Amino acid sequence: MINITAPNRRGACPTLDAPMRTGDGLLARLRIAGNRLAPSQLADLARLAIAHGNGIVEITARGNLQVRGLTPASAPLFARAAGAGLPIETGLVVDLSPIAGDDPTEKADPRALAEAIRKAAAPMEGKLGPKVSVVIDSGGQVSLAALKADIRLLAIDDKHWAVTLGGGKPQVMDTDGAVSATLATLGALAALGVEARAADLFPAQRMPSPPPNLPRKGGGAASRMGLDFAPKAGPTPSPLRGRTGWGGHTLEILNGRTAPIALPFAQIHGSALIALADLAAAAKLTTFRLAPNHSLLLDDAPAGLIAAATGLGFITDPTDPRRRVSACVGNEGCASGHVAARRLGAALAPHVPVGKHLHVSGCAKGCAHPRPADITLVGRADGIGLVFQGRAGDTPDEIVDEAGLIPALACREGR
Repeated sequence: MINITAPNRRGACPTLDAPMRTGDGLLARLRIAGNRLAPSQLADLARLAIAHGNGIVEITARGNLQVRGLTPASAPLFARAAGAGLPIETGLVVDLSPIAGDDPTEKADPRALAEAIRKAAAPMEGKLGPKVSVVIDSGGQVSLAALKADIRLLAIDDKHWAVTLGGGKPQVMDTDGAVSATLATLGALAALGVEARAADLFPAQRMPSPPPNLPRKGGGAASRMGLDFAPKAGPTPSPLRGRTGWGGHTLEILNGRTAPIALPFAQIHGSALIALADLAAAAKLTTFRLAPNHSLLLDDAPAGLIAAATGLGFITDPTDPRRRVSACVGNEGCASGHVAARRLGAALAPHVPVGKHLHVSGCAKGCAHPRPADITLVGRADGIGLVFQGRAGDTPDEIVDEAGLIPALACREGR
């Protein structure tokens, strides 16, 4: 027996044991401990996806794995097999760079800090919402600035961190202070309940209205912690730092290099993963690193393996125009979708100027790219909404049909 997560519940997240109902069946999400898999483990996961789902495997923007097309009958079998053969992580989400501890440019090794926070937060499991997250950015080649976080720690040096709580103003603390502030915030969220997020701890005059069933006492909790929850003022970490870690260029690691390859629009069939894993094992690679931006990192991969990955359908060229597009599954796999978002994204990618980003969303939820994009296309019942410099949930600047997309975008670009 499994629990099925309702897609419209605030703060809901699919898990291995509680997959989410989507338009193409049930969707299970797996968080891999350490974000590393051996080639044999990646191949095993892909085989399970083919046997129990529709064969589609995804890597999320945070570097988690998802398997689509499960059924109420097959999902428990998948969960049991995956749990037995893979290093599944549960509990508080703490995101690190995929090369944390191996990045010669990082300002601090964040792994011990992350483990201390996870261990101390373990008693809060079940009291924190599934979307509550801590991001620890070690200041190296891979920036985590684009990841949403309730609590963000950015390394200043090996003993100090800029701590941002709930979108507030960064405050520099030593390591002990950063841990204390993080745990105090998590404790306040646990007291409020599973729908609470760190932004809900803002004083009432500085925060949007909380949901009706959330206790209105977050601001008091923030004040009692003695923390400044004012909106951000001044410089924030640049998302461009480490852009190569997300964009396809090789990264330096201790005693070697690692090459990112991306899944086109976040997904690929399991057969391609099996073939890639077999080739990697033959080339004596021992580890795949799951990375943000829907990517895998291959340490010390020979050129022939990267070329083979291209042939299997992975994105290996940093100039590939599909890297400039975010697209959800759309109406091909989501009941809320009004358009085939990934098909549209593939067709429009060559028309996206270098340096710009296109977000194609099947509906106004904007799951694939919650942040503003240069151009956002939103599937609607009455056509496709065009939003410029905004999010999928914003009011469209204009509404067109599919045939009018390229002319509308060309007209806008020519202004």
